[in-house]
Amino acid sequence: MIVCDNLVKIYKVADMEVVALQGLNLTVERGELMGIVGTSGSGKSTLLNVLGGLDHPSAGRVTVDGKDLLKLSASELDRYRRQEVGFVWQQTGRNLVPYLSAQQNVELPMTLAGIGGRDKKAWSQELLEAVGLWAFRKSRLQQLSGGQQQRVAIATALANRPKLLLADEPTGELDTATSDEVMALLRQMNVLFGVNVIIVTHDPRVARAVDRVVTIRDGRTSSETVRRVADVEEQLAQDSAETDTTFEEFLVVDAAGRLQLPDVLLKDGTIGDRVTLEKTDAGILIKPVAGRSVTPPTALSEDEPPPASRGRWSKRRRKQK
Repeated sequence: MIVCDNLVKIYKVADMEVVALQGLNLTVERGELMGIVGTSGSGKSTLLNVLGGLDHPSAGRVTVDGKDLLKLSASELDRYRRQEVGFVWQQTGRNLVPYLSAQQNVELPMTLAGIGGRDKKAWSQELLEAVGLWAFRKSRLQQLSGGQQQRVAIATALANRPKLLLADEPTGELDTATSDEVMALLRQMNVLFGVNVIIVTHDPRVARAVDRVVTIRDGRTSSETVRRVADVEEQLAQDSAETDTTFEEFLVVDAAGRLQLPDVLLKDGTIGDRVTLEKTDAGILIKPVAGRSVTPPTALSEDEPPPASRGRWSKRRRKQK
């Protein structure tokens, strides 16, 4: 469904360039429900914006359902956003119109798409019943709880029958119990309507609700965690301490042979700044070089030269004086 190959996104701010995605590689199978996690500034929201057609990629290749987003014109990207993608944002104000009822919010995208009255009402009823809110169809947003508003937002995001549903921190403003309900609902929509769902979140519990979690660091895919459980809904209904769910975490190796080691190894000095590779019967063994460690750079004063250029620096300083 989705292929990102050496994807690059560069933002230009005044005279500065910020590289948000630095050769990211990612493959998402059709019908998959997956999560994307990472620290602030890692590039996960940028990736979501590129996949949703909100940002145009700078280089590389990104295809969604066979469409090369790098080659689409502005009008083609606009059509792609309206017809192929559904969005669920953290803030209710970005998802819904406050002075419309729940059903009117769901029907709004259909009205803009020119769908007739009978079909529009039938589809909005099916969606609201799917999210468990048909009884609240005439309620305004202020009459609904935060969790109910996100349910309406999910129904609204599915109104245009998208092939891809993108959720950016959909549980960021919800309590734990309501967050679990929303995550379970996203999985139900994935199964019921066969839509690909990608969830970007800081919530580490997302692994309990999806089949695969991809970690992004410094604009590249760093690792992925694959869920090994037969019945996801059953596991979601149980307390996390009582589940027997198992996970397998893998480091991602890109086409250039690069991989990102876990932060804990880099920060505690276990790896250092040089390693050796050794091929063994079990695989490839990465070993730190004895006596090598990462030493943070120290600030140099104006009158203190860097050691490698001390001679040349001294001559320049004497001439200046």
